[in-house]
Amino acid sequence: MNPTRQRRLTIVIAVLVAVIVASALVVYALQQNMNYLFTPSQVQAGDATGYKTFRLGGMVKAGSIQRSNDSLKVTFTVVDASGVMPVEYNGILPDLFRENQSVIATGHMDGARFVATEVLAKHDETYMPKELKDAMAKAHAGKRIDEAANQDKQQL
Repeated sequence: MNPTRQRRLTIVIAVLVAVIVASALVVYALQQNMNYLFTPSQVQAGDATGYKTFRLGGMVKAGSIQRSNDSLKVTFTVVDASGVMPVEYNGILPDLFRENQSVIATGHMDGARFVATEVLAKHDETYMPKELKDAMAKAHAGKRIDEAANQDKQQL
């Protein structure tokens, strides 16, 4: 092989290696920034053990909200049909946050409790994020679902 072809081949191989390394770094960075959504029953079943941070979605249990008198620390319980997960949050909650309302919290597990870094509340009584609706439907597989409620949600 003459020196010109060898130089071109070396440059082509170097460019290909650089593209592969750059693509791998982009995929790695995107995976680190993804937050998966789980319901309390899925977390208790161990589906979230492989994730450092994830989102927890469900309903705030009635009577479970406890606010600290000397700080912004709030503890509450998130439930779905068969799971219960205690949540701790230190910060200002959204105005729409209240009992018996849907909530999505981003954070991590600390033992048996979920420590939230962000809490989002739904904006009206019929809205539910598609991801949360799908996750809760999967968690409630085999249980009767109210067809009228599903039709109302689909019309939105």
